[in-house]
Amino acid sequence: MKGLLGVDIGTTSLKACLFDEKGKEIASTTKAYKLITEGEYVEFPAEKYFELFLEAYNELKAKTQIDALAIDTQGETIIFLDKNGEPLMNAIVWLDNRAEKEAREIEKKFGLKTIYETTGQTEVPAGYPAPKIAWLRKNRKDIFDKIDKIVLLEDYLIYRLTGKFYAERSLYSSTLYLDIRTGEYFKEMLDFIGITENQLPILKESGERVGEYQGVSVSMGALDQIAGFTGSGINKEGMISEMTGTCLAVCALSNSIPPYFDGIKVPAYYVEKGKYCLLMFASTAGMVMEWFRKTFYDNADYKLIDEDAKSVELGSEGLTFYPNMCGQVMPENDALIKGGIYGLELKHGKGHIARAIMESVAYLLRQYLEYLNIPVEEIISIGGGAKSPLWLQIKADITGKKVCTLTNKETGCLGTAIYAGIGHGVYKDRDSAMNGIIAIDKTILPKVERQTADKLYQRYLELDRLLLSRNKEKI
Repeated sequence: MKGLLGVDIGTTSLKACLFDEKGKEIASTTKAYKLITEGEYVEFPAEKYFELFLEAYNELKAKTQIDALAIDTQGETIIFLDKNGEPLMNAIVWLDNRAEKEAREIEKKFGLKTIYETTGQTEVPAGYPAPKIAWLRKNRKDIFDKIDKIVLLEDYLIYRLTGKFYAERSLYSSTLYLDIRTGEYFKEMLDFIGITENQLPILKESGERVGEYQGVSVSMGALDQIAGFTGSGINKEGMISEMTGTCLAVCALSNSIPPYFDGIKVPAYYVEKGKYCLLMFASTAGMVMEWFRKTFYDNADYKLIDEDAKSVELGSEGLTFYPNMCGQVMPENDALIKGGIYGLELKHGKGHIARAIMESVAYLLRQYLEYLNIPVEEIISIGGGAKSPLWLQIKADITGKKVCTLTNKETGCLGTAIYAGIGHGVYKDRDSAMNGIIAIDKTILPKVERQTADKLYQRYLELDRLLLSRNKEKI
C-alpha cells in the first residue's frame, strides 16, 4: 500500500492526514495558529506556514512511510517574494479587507459582466488578490517595487518543497486574474493592477506531479473547498456539499458556467477542464462558533456547547444571530457590514446564543441553496460542523433537506490525498479514485414542520435586509 499524504491548510489550523490507497486513514496531526489582526488588516508570517507544514510532515514521517503528498489551502491568501524567494512582508490573509477602494476601482473598470464571464466571479470583494495587489502598488511602493514573484499560499509551499513556482487553477479562480474558460491568466487584469505574467507561477492542473521532496512525490492540490468537494465524492451535476469550517462553503458540480444575468450571485470555480464548482460562502460562519467558544466557554470542549444549545428549542426563544463578523461576500457583497445579536432579553443565556449561532449558519445554507436554484434532495455535510449532531439536525430542519455525513470525516485531506495519488500514478483520475473510497455514514432527516422552519427563516431574512439597507444608507 502507498502512503498518500493530504495536507489541508485552513485559516487557523493545519491538518495533515496520511491515507492508504483505499482511503483508510493511517495517521494524522493538527497544528493550530493565530492570525495577526488589526482593524481591516489580517496577516500571518509566510515562513510560519512552512514551519507548521514541516512540523506536521516530520511528525507523520517518523511514524510511517510517505510516498506522495499534495497540499490544499485557503483561497486568496497572498504572499510577495523578492528575487531570492524571500517574503517581503507577512502574508495578507483572505479575510483582510484593506483593499475595498481598489476593489471598487476594478469593478468600475471591467464591469461585473466581463468579470463574471472571464473569471467566474460575481463580485469584486476587497479580500481577493487583484485588489490587494493594486492596494500594495498604491500604498507600499517600497515593497511593490521589490516584488519578483507573487504567489498564493499553496504556491509558496510548493516552492519551498520543490524550488519551482507552480500554481493550480482552482486556487486561482478567485484571484480575478484567471480566465477560467481558457485556464490561462487574464492579461487585461494583470495590466490594470500593474503586474506581469512573469511575476506569477506557471499554471498546472490539480493532481499534476511537479517534483519531489526528500524522495516523496509532490503533486498539485486544490483550493481547500475543491479538495473537500473531491473528498466528499461530488462527481455529478446536482450533488451538493456544505462545509462548516472557518467559513461556510456550499458547493455544486456543473459541466458549464451558467450564463450571466444582472444580479447573479453564484460564482463558478475551475475544477478541471469542462468541470466547474458553483460555490457560495460566508467568511466567518464557523469562525463565529470558535470566537464564541473562546470568549464565553474558555475554550471548553464543543460537546459542552452542544449540550447547552440542545436545551433550547428551535428558534432560540426569539433570538437571532447575524454571523457576518468580517463583512459579507454573498449573497450580497458588503465588506463593511458586521455581525450582531438581535432580540436579546434577560431570559437568554449562553445556550440560546450557541443555538442562535448554529441556526444562523443553517439560514445561510438555505439562502445559498435558494440562490443555486438547482434540484437538491440531499446535502453532504463536511467540516468541523459535521461533528455536531445537533448542528446537523438544525441544518436538516431549516433547509427541509436530507443531510448526510461520510465515513471519512477529513474530506479536505482525503481529497488532497487523492490528488497526491493521481500524481503518483495510484489513481487514473478524480472520478475513478472516488470509487470504493467514499461512503455515506449517517443520514439526518428533517423533524420540524415546514411552516415552522419557514417562519424562522423569514425572521432571519428580515434582519439581513434591514442591516444591509441601513448600511447602504450610511455609505
